[in-house]
Amino acid sequence: MLRISGLAAHYGRAHILDDVALEVGPGEVVVLLGRNGAGKSTTMKAIMGLVPPSAGSIRFLGREIAGREPFEIARLGLGYVPEERRIFSELTVMENLEVGRRSAPPGMAPWTPERLFALFPSLGGMRDRPGGRMSGGEQQMLTIARTLMGNPRLVLLDEPSEGLAPVVVERMAEAIGVLKAEGLSILLSEQNLHFARAVSDRATIIEKGRIRWSGTIPDLMAAEEVREQYLSV
Repeated sequence: MLRISGLAAHYGRAHILDDVALEVGPGEVVVLLGRNGAGKSTTMKAIMGLVPPSAGSIRFLGREIAGREPFEIARLGLGYVPEERRIFSELTVMENLEVGRRSAPPGMAPWTPERLFALFPSLGGMRDRPGGRMSGGEQQMLTIARTLMGNPRLVLLDEPSEGLAPVVVERMAEAIGVLKAEGLSILLSEQNLHFARAVSDRATIIEKGRIRWSGTIPDLMAAEEVREQYLSV
C-alpha cells in the first residue's frame, strides 16, 4: 500500500528527516514510535504533501506521490488525522462529517454516518452538537470519523492517544481493531508503547529524523535494550 525510501525533509535550513524508509501492507497497522521531536509528525506531513520532501520516494498504491499537492494525495485514497485534530468548532457533528464526504472506490463499502456511529457510539448521541462543545476524546473520534467519510484505503493517524483519558484510549484501540478487520491499512505515530502494542502489527522507531529499528511488535517487546535506548523517557 505504502512504500517510503530515502525520504528527507527540511524546515528551512534545519534537516528534519534523513533517509527514512518504511512500508505498510494491505490491512496492516504499522506504528512509528519515537520521543517528542524525533520526526514522527514530520514524516506524516511529508507523506501527505504538507511538508515538501527534499529527497526520496513515497509510493502509494504503486504511484509516486512525493511532490504532489495534499488534495491530490487525498483523492488517491490516503486519509490524514492530524495531531491537532482541526475540527470545525462551529459546525455540528453531522456537518463535520459531511465536510469529509467522498465517494468510495469501486468494490469498497462506503463509510456512512450510521456506520461511523456504530464505530463511535458516543458520537451518535450528539449529532447536532457543535464540535467546539465536545471533549478532547470526542473531538478525536470525530476527526477520525470525518477522515473515514472520505473512504480512504490507508489512514495516517498522528498521535491518536495523546492527551486522552485511559478509557477513551481503550475505545480508540477497539476502533482501530475494527478498522483493521475492515481491511483498512493504518500508519500511526505514537509515544504510548502500551497503546501501540495493543493495536499494531509492526513497529518502526525513529530518532533524530532517522530510522533506528524496525520489526514486529513481539520482537520489539523482546528487545529491552532498544526500548531503553530510544523510547524511555
